[in-house]
Amino acid sequence: MRIFLIRHGLTELGEQKRYQGSLDTPLSENGRKLLHPAGFVPDLLAVSPLLRARETADLLFPLCRQTVLPALQEMDFGAFEGRAWWEMEEDPLYRAWVDGGCLARCPGGEDRAAFSKRVCRDFESLLEDALAAGLESVAVVAHGGTQMAVLEKWGRPPREYYQWQTVCGHGWQLDADSWPDSLSVIGEVDYTI
Repeated sequence: MRIFLIRHGLTELGEQKRYQGSLDTPLSENGRKLLHPAGFVPDLLAVSPLLRARETADLLFPLCRQTVLPALQEMDFGAFEGRAWWEMEEDPLYRAWVDGGCLARCPGGEDRAAFSKRVCRDFESLLEDALAAGLESVAVVAHGGTQMAVLEKWGRPPREYYQWQTVCGHGWQLDADSWPDSLSVIGEVDYTI
């Protein structure tokens, strides 16, 4: 089975290099213009509930029904959401979070371990159901953090969390032949013009 992990298109906050996290931001005008139909129809299209992911899925797969999975939502950055790193350089809470490798719980938000556990639990269930149903392809349109959490756990060859980061409108094509042990990475895919 082929799996396509796709990061949503550009948003205004993303263009401004601000933390979005759980904020329900739409695609920017530029983000909409850059995306083009994927050129294939997956057997299953799973999406984050956030607007930027659902709009991206509409543009990439206009003929597909979306299956919304709340656990695929981006990490909740709490008090950091809507803000840029340079605005928080002197904030002791932000400095402590960054100096700790961005692993700790964001004030009012999530820590990376809880976020990754949430994403991976539902991704695993999604994949198990898709395999049991005999599906040949699954597309997941979500967020950069969602991709990184899944690929840090199952992506092969193995990489650290941030080494799986892609730009908006890009994704990874994977093969599930070695599931449940791993997912073989076929390559990065660009869905922008």
